[in-house]
Amino acid sequence: MPAVVSRGRGRRTISEINMVPFIDVMLVLLIIFMVTAPLIAPSMIDLPSVGKAAKQPDQIVQIVIGKDESLELKTGDKEALQSGQSNSAVVISADRSVKYETVVKVMDTLQRAGIQRVGLSVQLAP
Repeated sequence: MPAVVSRGRGRRTISEINMVPFIDVMLVLLIIFMVTAPLIAPSMIDLPSVGKAAKQPDQIVQIVIGKDESLELKTGDKEALQSGQSNSAVVISADRSVKYETVVKVMDTLQRAGIQRVGLSVQLAP
C-alpha cells in the first residue's frame, strides 16, 4: 500500500518501487548459479587429427565448375576415376558465381558413382 504524506492542506501518495524484493531474488539467483557452475562438466569435443587419417589417397581428382556451369576434370590419369579406385579423393572447385545447387548436384552424382572421399576447395579472399 502506498505511503501517504501530509503536507499542509493536501494529501498526496508517494508511489515508489520497492527494490528490496528484487535485490533478494537476484542475490538468490546469483548464489544458485555460483554453486551450480562448478558442478557442470565441460563438454569434450573429439576433433579429428592428422594422424587419425586411414591412408593418404592414391590420387586426387579435381573437378572445376566454371562460371557457365561447365565441368572440367583435372587429373594425371583420366581412367583412374572410371576404374573405380577405392582410395581416390575428389576435390570440387567452383567459381564464386556458380549456384550452390550445381555444386550439390555434382556431389550427389559423385556419391551415386560410389566415390567415398569428396572435398570442397576453398579460396580465401585477400
